[in-house]
Amino acid sequence: MTAPVRVAIYYAALPDDPLTRLSSRWLGRDPETNAPVPQPTLDGIGEITGEPRGYGFHATLKPPMRLAEGTDWAGFVAAVREVAAGITPFELPPLAVADLRGFLALRETVSCAALQALADVCVEQLDSFRAPATQDELARRRRARLTPDQDAMLIRWGYPYVFSTWFFHMTLTRRLSDPEKAVFLPAAQAWFAPALAVPRRVSDICLFTQAAPGAAFNLAERIALLG
Repeated sequence: MTAPVRVAIYYAALPDDPLTRLSSRWLGRDPETNAPVPQPTLDGIGEITGEPRGYGFHATLKPPMRLAEGTDWAGFVAAVREVAAGITPFELPPLAVADLRGFLALRETVSCAALQALADVCVEQLDSFRAPATQDELARRRRARLTPDQDAMLIRWGYPYVFSTWFFHMTLTRRLSDPEKAVFLPAAQAWFAPALAVPRRVSDICLFTQAAPGAAFNLAERIALLG
């Protein structure tokens, strides 16, 4: 494949999981085909889902990054396969729609050490493939008023929310006003309820790629956990 501008490692629900169909409709895009999908009939939903639509429905494990000089896509995929071979599939805790600092997201309802360990190993063991963050990228991240710990993670790992500052979330909207939240929080809870009642396992990790600056991230490959 043509070398991507950026790559990321995400958790994404399996193709036959009802969460995949419902999330594609909620966000208005299928991240595997990049095809638009009709959204629920809710005034304003296209606008409030614009940002997460571009990234595809996911939980971040290794944040979007440019590949470092001297590395390539094939080598990156091979390294991800090696990491995944040592990780044992595990049960994902039940999920719920939550208000996350003004954004709506799916969050786990109980903490999960296996989730944290999966994110940690992806960040650490694949970091040699990450090009250093530019000054512009650092400045953009710092506009979020990072804590000292988050800023330290940004400097070391190129992203403020890793290891002790990481948290599992699958983003559904941009930041909402209180009146918007009063509409979209119950709407999202009702929309995702059928899928959230279904138990699920984390049995693979997903490689997402961005073909050009500003382009959407698309699912490039699923890699099974074989530990």
